[in-house]
Amino acid sequence: MAAPAGLELTFLGHQTWHVTDGLTTVLLDPILTEAFGAGDLAFPIWPPRTVDIAMMPLPDAVILSHEHLDHFHLPSLDLLAKTVPVYTGMTTPQAVVDAITVLGFTVHRLDHTTMLSVGDIEITLYPAGARTLFWEQRVAQPLVRRAGTTDNDVFIGVDADVSDLYIEQLADGRLKPPRLAIVSNNAQTVPYGALGADNNLLPGLDGPRNRKTGIEILSGLLIDYLKPLDGVADAALCGNGFTAPRSPHGPFLYADHVALAQSANVLQHLFKVHGPRPGTRLTVPRDGGAITTSGADWVRIDARTEARALEEQRAYLAEPRQVEPSPITPALLQETWGAARALLAEELPRLARDFIASRTGALASGIHDYLQGPVGSRRALLRLLDPPGAPGSIDSYAWNITGPVFEPVETSGREEAMVAFPFGVEIYYQDLIAVFEGRAQIWDVVGGSYQGWHIGEPLDSPVYALFAALGEHQRPDLAARCYERSLAALGYTQGAAA
Repeated sequence: MAAPAGLELTFLGHQTWHVTDGLTTVLLDPILTEAFGAGDLAFPIWPPRTVDIAMMPLPDAVILSHEHLDHFHLPSLDLLAKTVPVYTGMTTPQAVVDAITVLGFTVHRLDHTTMLSVGDIEITLYPAGARTLFWEQRVAQPLVRRAGTTDNDVFIGVDADVSDLYIEQLADGRLKPPRLAIVSNNAQTVPYGALGADNNLLPGLDGPRNRKTGIEILSGLLIDYLKPLDGVADAALCGNGFTAPRSPHGPFLYADHVALAQSANVLQHLFKVHGPRPGTRLTVPRDGGAITTSGADWVRIDARTEARALEEQRAYLAEPRQVEPSPITPALLQETWGAARALLAEELPRLARDFIASRTGALASGIHDYLQGPVGSRRALLRLLDPPGAPGSIDSYAWNITGPVFEPVETSGREEAMVAFPFGVEIYYQDLIAVFEGRAQIWDVVGGSYQGWHIGEPLDSPVYALFAALGEHQRPDLAARCYERSLAALGYTQGAAA
C-alpha cells in the first residue's frame, strides 16, 4: 500500500466525519442512515445523501462526542462491526454507554490527558469550554493528528465553545495552532412565519430581523469562535445538516456551506474556508502543502430530492405564511388517558423545580412589574393543547415561584395570557406525555409542536428552560426510555448484550 498522503477527512453530512491516514480509519459521530432521530420522528440529513456502507472504508474506532440525537444514533452504530471500539468523553451519560453496550460494542471513556492512538492517528478529547450552554457541556472536542507531527493538527469544534484546556495549551506553547479547524453551524435559521426555537409570540418581538442572517453566522463562526485559535490556516464548515420533519420551507436558511465558504473567502483574509458537501474529502497533507478536495464515490447526493426541497424553500420565501404548530406524536388512546394524567401530575412538580435553576427562572424570579403593574408569584404559564378527551381545548398551569409549583388555572385566550404572564409555553399535551414516556425527546418537539413567549434575551426563553430540564444531561432516565425503544426496534433487549 502506498504511503499515506496525510489525513483525509470525508464529510458524511451534518457533523459526521470519516478520518483516515490511508491505513487506519476513525469515524466521528456516525449518522450513516438517510435520517436520524431517537424517537419515532425522523430528521432527514441535508443535503440528502446515501452512504454505501459496503464501499465505505470501515472504521478501526468510533468517536462519540456527546449524546444528542444528531450525534448519537443507535441504528447507525448497529451497521458497524461490534468489534470496533467506541470512545467517548468522561461526562457522556451512562445511559448512552449502556445502550451502546447492549448493541455489543465495548465503550471506553477518555479524559483530556489520555491520547488515543489508532494506528498512526492520534486523538485527544478535550472537554467543552466553560461558557458552553448547559445542555452542551458534555461535549468532547477531538484534536486529531498523524503520529509524530505537531503542525498539522485538526481541531473539531463540536457544538460547544472552544475548550479552555486546549486554549491554555496553545497559549503556553505546548501545542501549535491547528492546521484545520472544523466549526459547527448550529444556527438552524428558519424563515419568518415558520416554527423555530427562537420564535417569540409577544407582539413586536418576532419578525424577519429577528432571524439570524448568514453574515451574522459567518462572523460568529469564523471571527468570534476561531479567535482563540489565532494562526489557524484553514477552516471547514459543518452542521445545519438536517431538515425539520414536515418543514414547509425545505432546509434551514444558510445551510449551503459551499455558498457560505465562498462568501467567507471573499470577505476575510485570515484563513481559507472550506464548505464541504456530503462526500467531499479534505486532505491535510503531511508536508504542509495546501489542503486539497476530492470526492468519495461511496457517498451519493440525492440530487432530485435536494432540488425539490430547494424549490420548496424558494416558494416559501416568495410567499411566506404563518405555520401553525401540530402534534408530532399520535393522539393518546382513550385507554391511556388516565395514565397520561397521572404521569403529568407526577412530572410537573419536578419540572417546576427545575425551571427555577434556568435562565428563565432567574429572570422570572427577579422581575417585579409587568404590563399590568406589580407581578404576583405566578410568573409563567404552561398551556397544554388538546388534552385527553377535549380536542380543541387547552389545559393551563401557572408556574408559581413560591412553591415552586405548576398550579391548574382557568384557561384564557392567548393574548390575555400574554398580558398576564411574562413567560409562556404552548405545547401539545400528547407530545409532552411522549417526552415523559420516552417516545420523543424535547429536541423533537421544538420546531413542530412548541410555541412560546418571553421577555428578556433569546436565551431567557422557556424553550431553553425545557432543554435544560428535560435534556439527556438532566433527565437521563427519559433518554434511557428512548434508547430502550430504539434498541427494541433493532431487535435488542435492554440489559442483554448482543
